Amino acid sequence: MNFISTGQSLGATVTDIALDRPLAGADFAALLRALGEHGVLCFPKQRLSAQNLRDFSARFGGLQTGVSGMHEPGFPEISVLSNVIENGKPIGLPDAGQDWHTDMSYNPTIGFVNVLHAIQVPQRDGKPLGDTLFANMHAAYEGLAPDLKSQLANYTVTHDFNKFWEGMVNRPGSTRKPLTSEQRARRPPSVHPMFLTPPITGRKVLYCNPGYAVRINELDPTASERMLDRLFKHQLQPQYQYRHHWTVGDVLVWDHIGTLHNALPDYEPHEHRLMKRCQVTADRIFDPEFLRAIVGDPAAQQ
Repeated sequence: MNFISTGQSLGATVTDIALDRPLAGADFAALLRALGEHGVLCFPKQRLSAQNLRDFSARFGGLQTGVSGMHEPGFPEISVLSNVIENGKPIGLPDAGQDWHTDMSYNPTIGFVNVLHAIQVPQRDGKPLGDTLFANMHAAYEGLAPDLKSQLANYTVTHDFNKFWEGMVNRPGSTRKPLTSEQRARRPPSVHPMFLTPPITGRKVLYCNPGYAVRINELDPTASERMLDRLFKHQLQPQYQYRHHWTVGDVLVWDHIGTLHNALPDYEPHEHRLMKRCQVTADRIFDPEFLRAIVGDPAAQQ
């Protein structure tokens, strides 16, 4: 494998690897270390079956099953994200234009990685559309003023799945429907520390995102709203961002703990976009024994 950095705040391209076959333990350990270093990894020109995608994703941890029902037939862990309409019905859940967020921060067990495979990428005038933006939350934490780090050090944040979903439902032209009471019950709000320390890097991140964060619990509602607005503006500064231009066959793996992302809705309904996705929970990566067995002592890698 070769890792080619973008030279930006995030991102690297991984070459000379095929993800349709099992990875040796040493190769997977190298991928985890690179994920910690770069935050976003792109594996170009991959051809994966649904089984391949699921098996590769499962190396990172447990797979989440979505609530929308828009999944690959026979593979409830693989969500279909698309604007394609067949026989008058959408074949997937639209995923562009969702604004900045971190997937699964609303869960008691947070998200670890997203694995997204590009099947169709819209183009116009020879240029790809539907880019995905990323923001580096290691850098965002490091960029906070020392007094603000001290103030927020022991604060916690409530994350609510319904905040994000309702925001999408209320967008002009949206085809999303409000969550049913059963669906909302499957995604109750969760509370997490303002600052987390991902075990691969051992460095703190600002774990608070515009898509799901609804309240800083140690502040009154007004002060919480002001502080959240301040933090959202801080973490989305241009110097923390990276923009990925999609190509058919790309498999993109990114670290949910250390990044935010936002898919751009710059294409029309006739410009088709089709992605298949697995969401991996952080059910194993915080286990010291699991991490040591994969990458050794993280502190020794610094």
